[in-house]
Amino acid sequence: MKFYDFSAVKMNNQEVKMEEFKGKVVLVVNTASKCGLTPQFIELEELNKKYKAQGLEILGFPCNQFAKQDPGSNSDIQEFCSLNYGVTFEMFQKIDVNGAGAHPLYKFLKNEKKGVFSDEIKWNFTKFLIDSEGNVVKRYAPTVKPSKIEADIKALLK
Repeated sequence: MKFYDFSAVKMNNQEVKMEEFKGKVVLVVNTASKCGLTPQFIELEELNKKYKAQGLEILGFPCNQFAKQDPGSNSDIQEFCSLNYGVTFEMFQKIDVNGAGAHPLYKFLKNEKKGVFSDEIKWNFTKFLIDSEGNVVKRYAPTVKPSKIEADIKALLK
């Protein structure tokens, strides 16, 4: 299986095949609206604005599995991200990232790049960087700010 073999549903109910991102550098992030790390949306959007034209795609996946920090509906989440953080990158419908009901894309990502002690996602804002050929090249802990990933993104965009 490769990254391009998966699909997910955007906030507008449109299914998107990851193969649409062939040739792009992709950053996949599990997000939450009521988390201490929620302000990372600011830096994620800054990266989006700075590098989208060069081939970066940021994909946000809201998740309510960590301390119930994203309890709202998909439309509530979309509105929150847009109004509070000006998010223009792709946001997908809320998913599970761990457990039996984990989204197939996240099962794949976790298998490709395991965490420090296990493959499970530990918290909101875990990030996966995927190169333009669909290879999962790096996994970042939730506390790694998006701005700290910029050099890795730039290197892959060249």
